[in-house]
Amino acid sequence: MSRSKSSSRWMREHFDDPYVKLAQTQGYRSRAVFKLKEIQEKDRIIKPGMNVIDLGAAPGGWSQFAKQSIGNKNKVIALDLLPMEPIDGVDFILGDFREQTILDQLRARLEGASVDLVMSDMAPNMSGNKSTDQIRSLYLAELALETARSVLTPGGTFLVKLFQGEGFESFHREVQHYFNKVVIRKPKASRPRSNEVYILAMGFKKTP
Repeated sequence: MSRSKSSSRWMREHFDDPYVKLAQTQGYRSRAVFKLKEIQEKDRIIKPGMNVIDLGAAPGGWSQFAKQSIGNKNKVIALDLLPMEPIDGVDFILGDFREQTILDQLRARLEGASVDLVMSDMAPNMSGNKSTDQIRSLYLAELALETARSVLTPGGTFLVKLFQGEGFESFHREVQHYFNKVVIRKPKASRPRSNEVYILAMGFKKTP
């Protein structure tokens, strides 16, 4: 079966992508790690001594980078519907974090430890229909925010990917309600034609 034009374009972009080559050279699992690295260089959201939750973690580039940054005594807990090859020092939970049993596993593995950062690089399986893809993206972001609100310690940080479009401003305002400072980041490693951005929220205001 021949590839579609969009699939062929993606393949060309992927193999010509300097971030793909850089990830391979530096031993990272995906090019997406350079988005997190750029945000880290600007905002210093990951610090030694933190506990971090990585939602939609596979193949594990973000968890890999976070573990390198926090030190050996603290936790990175990664969750995904897809299997992920083990990463030394990263605790992986396979399953849907919308399910109570998976959230119970998460809490058990935290062992009462505080969570300082919840991050999500999740994106839906793209259908090619912008309206449908936007709704799915927004849904995942809402789920990530709900999880962050349930586990973050006061003053904690939330980082989530979202596509700009219908519902974006409403979600942005919702995040502002729960955090003291909210900014939007567009890393250079994001593909130029992508409308993805990252909402970075700092200073979680814990509410009953």
